[in-house]
Amino acid sequence: MADGIRLSRRSVFNILNSGAALAPFFAKGRIMAERVISVSGAPYDGHSREAALKSAATLGFTHFEPAFIVGYTEPFDETAFTPSEMTRWRSALKGSGLSCHAMSSHIDLGFEDSVEVFTGRMAFAAAIGAKLIATNAAARQREAAFRRNVEIILRRAEAFDIVVGLENPGDGSDSLINTARDGICLVEEFGSPFLKLNYDAANTASHRPDMDDLAGDGILALQGSAHAHIKDVRETDEGWYFCDIGDGKVGCERLLAVIAKVDGFPVSIELPLRLHRNRQAQPIRRQDPVPLSTIEDSLARSLKVVRRALNDNQ
Repeated sequence: MADGIRLSRRSVFNILNSGAALAPFFAKGRIMAERVISVSGAPYDGHSREAALKSAATLGFTHFEPAFIVGYTEPFDETAFTPSEMTRWRSALKGSGLSCHAMSSHIDLGFEDSVEVFTGRMAFAAAIGAKLIATNAAARQREAAFRRNVEIILRRAEAFDIVVGLENPGDGSDSLINTARDGICLVEEFGSPFLKLNYDAANTASHRPDMDDLAGDGILALQGSAHAHIKDVRETDEGWYFCDIGDGKVGCERLLAVIAKVDGFPVSIELPLRLHRNRQAQPIRRQDPVPLSTIEDSLARSLKVVRRALNDNQ
């Protein structure tokens, strides 16, 4: 859709609001016809895997998105992605009655070891059932290395039959994907069904505070997306605090209303309640985990909003 990128922003929104611009990608069968609404592991930061899965199932989720995100979750290293950990995750998911459609495992794909590291994580994600693995792209200064690395990564993604979902950051840095338009251009340059966006409109709130239409940017991103993170955020004098979906500044219901017109487009509710971003957009985690009851109350309210906006009658 290179020509489409040159359309005015209003024209693009009109196309997207009809759902027509998204149809070609979904017609290829990369996305399941039945919509998946996952819950990210990010809200459960500090709680055990078993507690998180049991909670998610009790709340009525059918899919769980494991989250391995530096700064968002407990510290981890590559031992989190060993074959034994694959087995534990598969067993835990099966025991809880949940499935895995997506996994978040953000790295900068522009480093020398990025191919090796991300290959291991793709293998892990595919082994636990994920069809998409979310990651950041790269800092702009590492663009050349990113492009070289992604050529290799995409061949391996095809072998694993997993889509790489590039996610926009929220830390205010100069990334290859600062806005939806950046992301659309980037994935279209590669032209691979295994490279799409996993856009998060709430990240843009702290990443580009001057953006006056967060939902509109998220809607624009859909034409290059295979998945979306849904979360909301409030802005204060101290920074950005994550909140129940519908209670913040993102305009999630407007974004979800467009997603509702696309059969099978999967989303994941991601509410990292343990952290906030300061005025410099850096993540700050609370010392203690958020009580499980607080997490469940927030997720239950958010799931209700998401299902209503998506006309999901579960």
